[in-house]
Amino acid sequence: MSMEISEPEPQHPKFALPVDSEHKATEFRLFSVAAPHMRAFHLSWISFFACFVSSFAAPPLIPVIRDNLNLTATDIGNAGIASVSGAVFARIAMGSACDLFGPRLASASLILLTAPAVYFTSYISSPISFLLVRFFTGFSLATFVSTQFWMSSMFSAPVVGAANGFAGGWGNLGGGATQLIMPLVFSLIRDMGAVKFTAWRIAFFIPALFQTLSAFAVLLFGQDTPDGNFKRLNKSGDRPKDKFSQVFYHGVTNYRAWILALTYGYCFGVELTVDNIIAEYFYDRFNLKLHTAGIIAASFGLANLISRPAGGFISDAMAKRFGMRGRLWTLWVVQTLGGVLCIILGRVGSLNASIIVMIVFSLFVQAACGLTFGVVPFISRRSLGVVSGMTGGGGNVGAVLTQLIFFKGSRYSKETGITLMGIMMLCCTLPICLIYFPQWGGMFCGPSSKENATEEDYYSSEWNSKEKEKGFHHGSLKFADNSRGERGRRVGSAATPDRTSSMHV
Repeated sequence: MSMEISEPEPQHPKFALPVDSEHKATEFRLFSVAAPHMRAFHLSWISFFACFVSSFAAPPLIPVIRDNLNLTATDIGNAGIASVSGAVFARIAMGSACDLFGPRLASASLILLTAPAVYFTSYISSPISFLLVRFFTGFSLATFVSTQFWMSSMFSAPVVGAANGFAGGWGNLGGGATQLIMPLVFSLIRDMGAVKFTAWRIAFFIPALFQTLSAFAVLLFGQDTPDGNFKRLNKSGDRPKDKFSQVFYHGVTNYRAWILALTYGYCFGVELTVDNIIAEYFYDRFNLKLHTAGIIAASFGLANLISRPAGGFISDAMAKRFGMRGRLWTLWVVQTLGGVLCIILGRVGSLNASIIVMIVFSLFVQAACGLTFGVVPFISRRSLGVVSGMTGGGGNVGAVLTQLIFFKGSRYSKETGITLMGIMMLCCTLPICLIYFPQWGGMFCGPSSKENATEEDYYSSEWNSKEKEKGFHHGSLKFADNSRGERGRRVGSAATPDRTSSMHV
């Protein structure tokens, strides 16, 4: 068996970036387009960016669309909820699809399936049709899961937080960019002679075309893993074809995944909620022009340029010094401060103060998103896609519940809803303290002293004895070895039983 494992090694191509034993890059070079690692990074964030632009293309034009379609406040609220509710189950399904078919095919397929809904937005004529196109367009936000899965498959533990942070953050930029793009496109079309009720319809062809082109780019230029696409690896035997039932089981039975799904619901879920309401909030509360309100609202989403990547970088930096416990503590602190700032945003009454607090709030809530996905790749190696999908889906569930409770209809003013949303953030961040890894510890407890509390034991426990006999767990053992840095500097040099020989049994 040892010979069978070691023989294919020389056949693997050389990589432009230094790699570990799984051929995951150990460096993250932002401005490189080297295949396959950095090419996958740029394809993933650009395609996710396109989906974000499409999903939130309507909110900055709501003042025009609501007059054209005679939308009530309830209609607008329902459509906002619909835009993020569709992705709840889509994200969980996307996670399973990534585990079984690879992120490249899963991502491109969903993007192409949802693009028609963006085109059809130009033809809607009623509140119901407005709700439906926003619902089906929102499914495309599930590409976030494929983005994070792809980065976790391409980058090693020391830089995976930064890779996930940049890919997710720059993709989320679409939520801010669309606040600028759509009013600008609308104005240009109207200035060319179209009446305003026609101009907004034509404008939707821009995000629809962008989304379509990004899907073809992923299909043509992307690659699932450093060693090739899933289909070829499964066919050659280099990657065992896994069973959906086992992949799904090990994902949903890991309690850490459920906690992160809850906490992510009140960082990314809050971000989605703000994307839906912030332009209308400034437009109505401070009597601003549509374009001015759009610029202010855009600053919230555009903060993703630095905030979410910073969260990933901070997560990696804390892990180098304090291990997984550093990642967890930093996530809790940053997200809690985000909740405090959200409460303050709902309480301030002047335009200038609101803008300043909103920008600072955006930095913390988006950094918390990056910090979350600094932890996610270590929850499960076998069921990474399912765990990513559960966490991402939790973000959408949080957005749906928040909008349903605080921003549907006229029960609460928007400023009161924002304050209550901040209180919800504080409460739903507390469970992070319950996350515990036997091999690394948790926020308040160190690692277990038991002999079977090692990285190898944790990740190989996802495979039964028959699967181990067939060597299916070899990838998990490699991942376990590459994850020892999560112990932190103080215990990183501790002696560990040599389990590498079990790979050759």
